[in-house]
Amino acid sequence: MTQSSFQTRSVHYGWYVVAAGTLCVFAGLGFGRFALGMLLPSMGAALGLTYSQMGLISTANFVGYLLAVLVCGHLSARLGSRLLIFLALLLVAVSMLLVSRADHFVSVAFFYTLTGMGSGASNVPMMALVASWFSSGQRGKAAGFIVIGSGFAILLSGKLIPYLNQLREFDGWRISWVVLGVIVLSISIICFLVIRDSPAELGLKPFAGRKAARHDGRPSFDDGYASVTKKTIYHLGALYFLFGYTYVIYATFIVTTLVQERGFSEMVAGNFWSWVGFLSLFSGPVFGTLSDRLGRKTGLIMVFSIQMCAYMLVALALPGVFLYLSIGFYGIVAWAIPSIMAALVGDYVGPQKTARVFGFITFIFALGQIAGPAVAGFLAEKYGSFSSSFFMAALFAGLAVFLASLLKKPAEIG
Repeated sequence: MTQSSFQTRSVHYGWYVVAAGTLCVFAGLGFGRFALGMLLPSMGAALGLTYSQMGLISTANFVGYLLAVLVCGHLSARLGSRLLIFLALLLVAVSMLLVSRADHFVSVAFFYTLTGMGSGASNVPMMALVASWFSSGQRGKAAGFIVIGSGFAILLSGKLIPYLNQLREFDGWRISWVVLGVIVLSISIICFLVIRDSPAELGLKPFAGRKAARHDGRPSFDDGYASVTKKTIYHLGALYFLFGYTYVIYATFIVTTLVQERGFSEMVAGNFWSWVGFLSLFSGPVFGTLSDRLGRKTGLIMVFSIQMCAYMLVALALPGVFLYLSIGFYGIVAWAIPSIMAALVGDYVGPQKTARVFGFITFIFALGQIAGPAVAGFLAEKYGSFSSSFFMAALFAGLAVFLASLLKKPAEIG
């Protein structure tokens, strides 16, 4: 296909990159991370895992994620985002197949650490590509459509995993890991075929919506961006840390709470989790677009406030109807923060520096993901329930609302 044919497409190729990005997140994060919540009850029963060990398995995944984030910038510059994403998803697939063969806590934790490495090495370059393919006024929406991949994965895993688990009484969870691994392997190939590292490879400019392109194919994106201080970057990192710390507590332990503390069957709990997946499909596009129109700060305040309510409704052990409300709140904003943060970093520093800065704040985010499940599992074991863990999550979400209110407006490109 010629460059001119790409130029005359009614649909900008950037949206094909977004579609591949949705699949990337679906596989790398959605299955690589969020399917664990559905698998933990059956895995825990089969392998005799304690609450603390369940939390540490989740933490192991985030340790792997953290390790990947540390080298993502270097690997992306050396290999290119396209190849890095392919290899990372390949690692996710292989590690899942290895988890299916594990027979004790240590082996599960080790292989799931590899899954986390693949998740991080696929997610960071994928989100950073938004700044290359889209202008400032379109980044929130584009990132929003990418992050809903996790929602599709949750929706599918909530239905698929209980079915697969029941195929074999004690080892159905092993079948689930195999099926997930094969799906991820297929998606890695699709992403390699579709993703491109920059619009210039196809003779295109970043998609700007109704705005006319300002330059002839190779704009100097750094021009027009104010110098961003380290204080501002750490401020963004603190917000992302609080998101990582809190959202993962809910994602990891809500199904276990419903099954082991509230008396729900695994099938019913899976239906709850599927609702999270369905509602989360709207989270990225809706709040990403709102942040394009109302400002990133307003979007962050709205999302963290809704998350705080979701955590508190579970912590208070209220009647069942409030569980539905909690899941509704959590789902409707589930992936909003990553989409807003990816767009916000692009607004502050421009596309050429986005991968490096977004990688850095994702490193801080990963620290929150490591700490959250470990502390939540410890508190649950100490007090006999996860209520204290959800209280803690609500408190930290409230702190995030305050920090978001202090954000300064990014410099806008002219």
